[in-house]
Amino acid sequence: MSGLGRKVWSAGDVLAAADVNGYLMDQAVMVFADAAARTSAIGTPTQGMVSYLQDTSTLQVYGTAWADVSSPGDITAVTAGYGLAGGGSSGDVTLTAGTTVTSSTATAYTIATADAGTYLRFTNAGTVTVGTATDFGIGQQVQIFADGTALTITTDGATIGGAGTAGTALSFTVGNQYEAVSVFCVDTDTYRIIGNITAV
Repeated sequence: MSGLGRKVWSAGDVLAAADVNGYLMDQAVMVFADAAARTSAIGTPTQGMVSYLQDTSTLQVYGTAWADVSSPGDITAVTAGYGLAGGGSSGDVTLTAGTTVTSSTATAYTIATADAGTYLRFTNAGTVTVGTATDFGIGQQVQIFADGTALTITTDGATIGGAGTAGTALSFTVGNQYEAVSVFCVDTDTYRIIGNITAV
C-alpha cells in the first residue's frame, strides 16, 4: 500500500489495519540489516518508502528504485558570491568571505601560484613577472591594479599574449595609472593579459 499522507486523529476514531499500514508503516523509516533483508520483508515497495540499511549506513528512498537520499561530498545549486577553496575530488572545502586584495609597494614582483583568484594592487611603478613558476591551472586568473605611475607585465619563460601579439620574450605596459588588467591562464604556462595594455 502506498503511503496515505497525514491524518489528524480524533478521540473515538477507529484505527484500522489499513490505517496502521498506510499512515504508519509505509511512512516510517524502516530499518533493515541489508538490502536482501529489505527485499524479503517488503517484496513490492511503493513510492515514498524510506529505509535505512545497517550494513552500509545508508538512508534510501523508493521512487522507481531504491536510491540514496543524499550524496555526501557533492555540492549543487551553489549561488555565486563567496569563494570555495580546497576540496577537489575529496577533502575539506572552505567557504571564504570574498576575494583577497593584496597591496604591495614592490617595484618587482613575480606572480605566485597562490595568487590565483586574488587581486594584486601595486602602489609603485614597477614590473610584474608571469613565469613558469606561476603554475596556474587552466581557467585561473589574477586581477592586477596599476595604482603606481607605471606598471609593466613581463614573462620569465611562460608564453604571454595580448594587444595582438604573444611570445615568451615580451613585455606589456598597462595603459594608465589606476587601471586594472587580468592575467588569465589558457593553457600550461600560457597566459593572456586582458585589459588596456601596449606591447613594448
